[in-house]
Amino acid sequence: MQPSSTLCRAQEMFHRKRAADATLINVRTVAEKAAAAWGAEAILAEKRQDRQQQASAFRASGAANLSEEDEDEDDLSFSENPDRGLAG
Repeated sequence: MQPSSTLCRAQEMFHRKRAADATLINVRTVAEKAAAAWGAEAILAEKRQDRQQQASAFRASGAANLSEEDEDEDDLSFSENPDRGLAG
């Protein structure tokens, strides 16, 4: 399962607040590193989501083009080799 960019940004903000509120240096250091890791994951998640949206838009446009081509295939008088008779 891959986390969404929204989840990653929420986790990043949580850890940044934790780092700001921490009194111990080691707690602050760990929280800052966790926030940086969640920020990097958010960037990857955003890119992944953009690719998925582009792919679904491409598939949707491809499906519209395929339905137009299918109309030609259903026509019995259509043949790629007209000298061989009907395509059926």
